[in-house]
Amino acid sequence: MDAEKASSPVKREDDHWLVISGRRWRKTDPSLPPDVVAKLQRSLGRARSEVGRAKRQGDTDAEGAARQRVDLAKHGLGERGAYWWDEPIEARIARAREKLNRLRELE
Repeated sequence: MDAEKASSPVKREDDHWLVISGRRWRKTDPSLPPDVVAKLQRSLGRARSEVGRAKRQGDTDAEGAARQRVDLAKHGLGERGAYWWDEPIEARIARAREKLNRLRELE
């Protein structure tokens, strides 16, 4: 290792990313209230199950609707969309609650 690299600050993104099989996945926003995270995760699990069921049945309309709910839940958790660490906490929490409300309307 050369001296220049050793002395430069290292930006650690461990708190932002999870690496599985060499692929980076964005972590859930840690500032979200636990009850909101739990509700979004339940909605995400149900929607993922519905994607699989719709695919097995060949129902493209149901699959599309379920994928929309997966996307809403992932955005609410901060795992998609704008990087949560670049936004104010209040905006992140408001986004999560808004996505949760939209999911409730669709379910």
